[in-house]
Amino acid sequence: MDVEIGHTSSVIYARLKGGEEKAFLRYHVENGSMILLETYTPPAFRGQGVAKRLVEYALELAKQKGLSIVPICSYAIYFFLKNKEYRSLLHPDYRSLSDEEWKKLMDEALSREKSKSS
Repeated sequence: MDVEIGHTSSVIYARLKGGEEKAFLRYHVENGSMILLETYTPPAFRGQGVAKRLVEYALELAKQKGLSIVPICSYAIYFFLKNKEYRSLLHPDYRSLSDEEWKKLMDEALSREKSKSS
């Protein structure tokens, strides 16, 4: 899928389907860290790697700016659970978490996100 990705000071976005729809990753920069807050992909585009590309873009942006990553949203946590090779880019508090600790973070994020949407 051909996706145009860009960013502002608080959102990384992907223009989808000729620019008619957008996927996004909201983030915040604080104390030398890029905090990944929320990832959204329109339902018709889920499962096609769009969210993964948004997180990978965030990682590149963070590297360029000398920032570490703090994953808060469930997708960002899932990304680091599945892609251990990127964990060196995480904030030191997250680098050495076990898979079980990552799964607990994932459950907490999903619970938090579900309660927000209710």
